[in-house]
Amino acid sequence: MRQTRSDGTDLLTTEELSKYFIGVRALDSVNITLEKGEITLLLGPNGSGKTTLISTITGFHKADRGRVILEGRDITNLPPHQIYNLGITRTFQIPRPLKRMTVLENLMIGVKSSGDGIWGSFRRKWLEEEDETIERAFNLLEFLGLKRLAHHPASDLSGGESKLLELGRALMPDTKLLIMDEPLAGIAPQLAEKLLNRLREIKELGIGLLLIEHRLDLVLPYADKIYVMAEGKIIAKGDEEVLDEPSVLEAYLGA
Repeated sequence: MRQTRSDGTDLLTTEELSKYFIGVRALDSVNITLEKGEITLLLGPNGSGKTTLISTITGFHKADRGRVILEGRDITNLPPHQIYNLGITRTFQIPRPLKRMTVLENLMIGVKSSGDGIWGSFRRKWLEEEDETIERAFNLLEFLGLKRLAHHPASDLSGGESKLLELGRALMPDTKLLIMDEPLAGIAPQLAEKLLNRLREIKELGIGLLLIEHRLDLVLPYADKIYVMAEGKIIAKGDEEVLDEPSVLEAYLGA
């Protein structure tokens, strides 16, 4: 795996990252930098390339050009499970809990494999490290306000509670970068504020967060940095003031 220079603060960078679908340039030389302990917003109208970007970072799409660098390591086009094991986890707009399993069991299956075979990994995690795994899961459930539901089937959860469970599953491994696709979609403002406050606490642990979100009224106060995309390109970056730039207004509203 190639090494590239890192100043020790950048968590992840993309360098001229590009992706094509049947001649359509979905990503056009995208350069972003994510840092430890920061919440970065990725904004843009529908079809701007946001989901393609995070899918390419996490290995679900193969880049046609450019690189993805995690803490100085080139991880471009590694398969998703390898990227996950390196500390990048992702949640989806629609939560995907295993509904017949309990809330606690959903968290416990989020632990990374030890890397030497399914049975060997299973035996270590569930025989040698069971107590540690359970303790971590219960601590996360308490942090998320779901401890009282630990032994309930995941099918009992509301939409907002399912979002919190998905966040917990993403944090069970040793997460360095958490990528969330519309975490506030479909949940009430009060629960959205609770989730955002948890994300603020998570960044204080040195974890980087990249959020795609459309509910700007709720999420903007929590953002440290903003990137705006349109037609596969980054058209603006900075703080909240970038939303007033002409290029951003045109992308959202038209010329």
